[in-house]
Amino acid sequence: MVRRIIIAAVIIIFNCQLSIVNSVSAQAKKPRLMVVPSDVWCTQNGYTMTFDNMGTEEVIPDYKRALQSDRDLMNVISKLNILMADRGFPMQDLSQTTKSIQNVTAENSVLRTKTSGASLAESPVDKLRRVAKADIILEVDWGVNTMGPKRSVTYNLRGLDAYSNKQVAGATGTGAPSFSAELPVLLEEAVQNNMDNFTAQLQEHFNDLLTNGREVVIELQVPDNGSGIDFEAEYGGEELSEAIDRWMEQNTVEHRFNKSDATENFIFYDQVRIPVYKPNGMAMDAEAFARQLRNFLKEPPYKLTTKVVNRGLGRCLLIVGEK
Repeated sequence: MVRRIIIAAVIIIFNCQLSIVNSVSAQAKKPRLMVVPSDVWCTQNGYTMTFDNMGTEEVIPDYKRALQSDRDLMNVISKLNILMADRGFPMQDLSQTTKSIQNVTAENSVLRTKTSGASLAESPVDKLRRVAKADIILEVDWGVNTMGPKRSVTYNLRGLDAYSNKQVAGATGTGAPSFSAELPVLLEEAVQNNMDNFTAQLQEHFNDLLTNGREVVIELQVPDNGSGIDFEAEYGGEELSEAIDRWMEQNTVEHRFNKSDATENFIFYDQVRIPVYKPNGMAMDAEAFARQLRNFLKEPPYKLTTKVVNRGLGRCLLIVGEK
């Protein structure tokens, strides 16, 4: 009788623990995703534009024109959105995001720095990612193979960290030949076998972000205006660059960052690990983190005027000494 009670108690405890594990797993945060066509696909199909990046012309994808002109692209994105949503991943739609950017672009077109009158250095692709606030970009490329009456799809799907642009997941393959003429069906048949492994890679990367922080780049520069401000100036026996290093140590996740270059006029931090979320639950990006550093430099003994220049989700510049 006692043995039965003990066994029953063990079973109850085990079931309770399993229930707790399942509940925690169900509530685990998943990364926010956005599907975009690859640069190669956009170039091959003529959907590109030139962007003046501070005097250097760059060729970048023209997502807006591609969405307005190519029905296959819309079908592919819709199918991948469904496949990922079915696996519990929140999706950000590319088409709706590009529409939102029109309003943001109109606002930013009139923004200028007070001192030099410069506009914001941000590419259209940077704007897209900033508005979308996606954690991971799913970049898809595909081609249709024809063999008599049958067709198949060869695809390449990459998961890119939206902040660092590093690849964090990948899947590629060719589906079995089919009589189906619908591209979304061919794509689904092609990717189905690799989706579980692909989504596992995405989740593993996001779990790492939650534990170790997301990776961004923070730059600091002083203006060439004869003010005498530089990063070797001393405040209470400590150089300004040393004070900034100390602040980075105290405010990065697990004190993780890399100071890859520095002079008296310039500091470059990369592999800066910042929290994924702010205390209020909103997503943290490079600009929000840089504003915290700006507030630090505004306080005594420094009392420095600093301008924050957004260069995308994962990169931000602080101009120390003027706005």
